Amino acid sequence: MQLAAAGSFLTLLQDDIVLIQTHTHSILQIVLLNLDHRDTVVSNAWLETLLSAIDALPKETIRQEILSPLVSKAQLSQSLQARLASCRILGKVACKFESPIVKKDLLPLVRSLCQDVEYEVRSCMCRQLENIARGIGLDHTKAAVLPELVELARDEGSTVRLAAFDTIINLLEMFDSDDRTRVIFPLVKTFCEKCFKADEAVLASLSFQYGKLCHGLSASFTEEQHLWFLEFYKKLCVLGLQHENGHSDNQVYPLELESKYALVRRNCAYNFPAMVLFADPNHFLTELYPTFSSLCHDPEITVRRTMAEGFHEIVKLLGPNVHFIHKELVVLLQDDSLEVLDALLSHLQETLELATSRGEGPGPESKQLIVPELVPALAAAEQKAALSLRWRVHERLLQRYACLPRVVSADQIYFRFLQRMFAIVTTNNVLPVQREAARTLCMFLRYNRKQEQRQEIIGKVLQELAQGRSYWNRLRYLDLCEIAMELFSKAYFCKHFLIQALELVNDPVANVRYKLCHMLPQLRSTIRLPADKHLLQQLEFCVRKLLCREKDKDVVATVRKTVLELDKMDITEPYHKRHERDLLDQKKEKEETLLLEMEQLERQQSEAKLTSEKHTEKKRRDSKTGLSGTKGLSGSTSGATLSTSSGKELRKAKLARSRSLSSHPTTPKMANPDKTLKVKDSGSCPGKGKNLLPMNADEALRSHHFSVAAASSVLSPTPSASSMPVLIRSNTTNTLVDHPHQHQHRSSTLDHRSTNGSKDTQSRKLSIQRKSNSFGMQSGRE
Repeated sequence: MQLAAAGSFLTLLQDDIVLIQTHTHSILQIVLLNLDHRDTVVSNAWLETLLSAIDALPKETIRQEILSPLVSKAQLSQSLQARLASCRILGKVACKFESPIVKKDLLPLVRSLCQDVEYEVRSCMCRQLENIARGIGLDHTKAAVLPELVELARDEGSTVRLAAFDTIINLLEMFDSDDRTRVIFPLVKTFCEKCFKADEAVLASLSFQYGKLCHGLSASFTEEQHLWFLEFYKKLCVLGLQHENGHSDNQVYPLELESKYALVRRNCAYNFPAMVLFADPNHFLTELYPTFSSLCHDPEITVRRTMAEGFHEIVKLLGPNVHFIHKELVVLLQDDSLEVLDALLSHLQETLELATSRGEGPGPESKQLIVPELVPALAAAEQKAALSLRWRVHERLLQRYACLPRVVSADQIYFRFLQRMFAIVTTNNVLPVQREAARTLCMFLRYNRKQEQRQEIIGKVLQELAQGRSYWNRLRYLDLCEIAMELFSKAYFCKHFLIQALELVNDPVANVRYKLCHMLPQLRSTIRLPADKHLLQQLEFCVRKLLCREKDKDVVATVRKTVLELDKMDITEPYHKRHERDLLDQKKEKEETLLLEMEQLERQQSEAKLTSEKHTEKKRRDSKTGLSGTKGLSGSTSGATLSTSSGKELRKAKLARSRSLSSHPTTPKMANPDKTLKVKDSGSCPGKGKNLLPMNADEALRSHHFSVAAASSVLSPTPSASSMPVLIRSNTTNTLVDHPHQHQHRSSTLDHRSTNGSKDTQSRKLSIQRKSNSFGMQSGRE
C-alpha cells in the first residue's frame, strides 16, 4: 500500500492533476513524513517520490519545506538511513539553485557528510559531489570539491575510493590541464596500482571506466604517462591468464576470484575500441595487436562475445590497416560457442564490407588472402548454426549472408553457398529459416553477373521447387515468388517466374492452390499492359478455372475474395502510389540492364586478355624458334657454343649472305655434294691431328680452308674478307674472342699460307661456304 501510494502521489504531481499549492500543503507533507519509515524499502520508495517531485516544485517551496528540515537530518545524531537520504537530497537540489546559494547553504552540509563516521554515508555523499560541482560552477570546483575528492580517494574504505574514482572520471572536463597533470594523474595512478595489487573488487569498476578515464586525461598526458596507462591496460587484459613477465600462469584461482578476473577482462574487451583510439590506430600493430589477439582467444566465452560485439567499431577505426585483424575475424566466425557467432551477427554485414573493401593494406595481397580464409569460415559458421537447436541464430545468419555478393566473388558464392541455400529451402524443418534462405538465394541470383550461372539457378529453382515432388517445396516456390517480386523488376519476374507460378493452379494439393489464390493480386500487379496482354489472359484463365472446377471450400472462398480485389485494383489504388511503384520498377530494370552490360564488358575484357596472352605466347615460341635456328647455324660454321642472336639479326645475316654469294664468280667445278661436313667441338681446329678422329684428305682440306677464310675475315681487312657471309664472320669473331689459343693458332696458320692462294683454293673455299650456309639454314628451319 505504501509503494502504491508513493507512485500515485508522484503521478498526481507529474501529470498536473492537482495544483502545486495543493500538492505542497497536503501531499508533500505525507511524503516527508514517510521518509523516516522503519521499513527501508518503503522509505526508499518515498525518497524516490520526493526526488522526482523536486524537479516540479518551485524553488521557494524546496527551500522552506525540504532544505530547512534537511539541516537537522544531516547531523550525526540522526539515523544512518536519514543521513543517506540527506546526501541524495543535497545532490538533487544543488542543480535547482544558483551558485552562491549552493556554496553558502549546501556546501557546509556536504563537507560534514563527506567526513561522516560511516563509510556508506561518505560513499553516498562522494557520488553526489558531481552534482554539487556542477551546481557551484567551474570557478569554485577546484577550491571546494577537488580537495574533498582527493581526501576521499585515499579513504580506507574501498567503496569510498571507488566512488571517488568514478566521480573524478565524470568531472574530468571540469578540471584544467594543470590540475589533471599535478593532482589527478598521480591520484589515479596510485589508485590503479593499489587496486591491481590488493583490491580485486574495485578492479571491475576500474576496468569498466578505463576507456573514459584515458580519453579524459589524454590531452594532458606526457609521452611517459601515456605509455604507463597503455601498459596498465595490457596488464588488465591478461589478468588471471599470465604473470607480469609474460609466462603462462599455472596457478589455480578460487572460483570467485576467477570470475572477478574474467569480469575485468570482459570490461577490457568492452573498452578496446576506445583504447585503439587512445593508442592511435596507426600504432595498432605494435601496441595493441597482441592484446587484441589474446582477447579474441580468451578462454572465457563472455570475453570473446564482447570482442565480437565491438568488432565492427575496431574495423572502422583501423581503416586501411584493417587487414591486421583479418585472422581474428575468421577466428571469431569459427568460434566453438554459438553466443560469440550470434554477437558477431549484429553488425556482420558492416564488418565484412569494411574488412574486404579497405583491406588492401600495403600491398594487393591482403584482400586476396582473406577471401580464401573467409569463405570457408562463413560456410562453417552456417553449418554450425544449422546443427544447433537455436534456429533464430541460423535465421539471422542467413539474413546477413545476403550481403555476400558485395564481399566475395560470384564464383565463390555459386560453388560454396548456392547449393547450401537450395538444401536449406528444400530440407530444413523450420519455416522462417527456409524463407530466409529463399531470400538469400534470390539475392545471390539478383547480383550474379554470369548469364550461364543465372540460367542454371533459375532452372534449378523451377525444377526443385516449382516442379518439386513435395507440396512443401511448391509452397516454398510461391514464397520465393513473393521475394522475387520485391527484388526484381516486373519484366524479369514475368519472364522467369510468373508462368510457372500460374501453372500451380492445377496442383493436386489444396494448400498450394490456396496460397496461389492469395497471391493472385500481387501477380497481377507485375503484369504490364499492353506488352504482357497474353500473361493477363493466362491469369484470367487461371481464375476462371478456379471458379469453375475448385472443390475445396476454403480455396473457393479465397478465390471469390480475390476476384473482388482484382476488379478493384486499377480503381482504388491512388495515382501517386502507382507512380512511385513504377519509378521503383524502372530503377530495378536499369540496374539489371547495367549488370548485363557489365557482364558483357567483363567478357570482352577477358577475351581480349586471353587473345593478348595467346599472341604473347606465340611471339615467345617464334623467338625461341629463331634462337634455335641461329644456334644451329653458328654450330655448323664454327662448331663452338656461341651466344644467342635475335630473329632480326638472323634476317640481316641471310640478306648479307645472299649479297656475298651474288658477288662471287660461279665455277663449274664444285665439291662433291654427297660429302658431309663433319663439325667438331670448339676445342678442335685444323693442325691438331692428335685430338681429332681420322679424316680423309678432302675433308681435312675443306676444314683447313674454312678456318683460314674465317680467320682472314677477322684479322686482315682485305677485299676478299668483305665477300664472306656476315653471320659467319660474327660467329667466328666470337669464337676467336672466346678461345684465344685457337686465335693464336689460326693466325700462325694464316701467316703460313698467305702466299699460297690459287684458283683451286678459291673454288674449294666457296664450296665449303655454300655447304655450311645450307646446313645452317636447314638447322634454323628445324
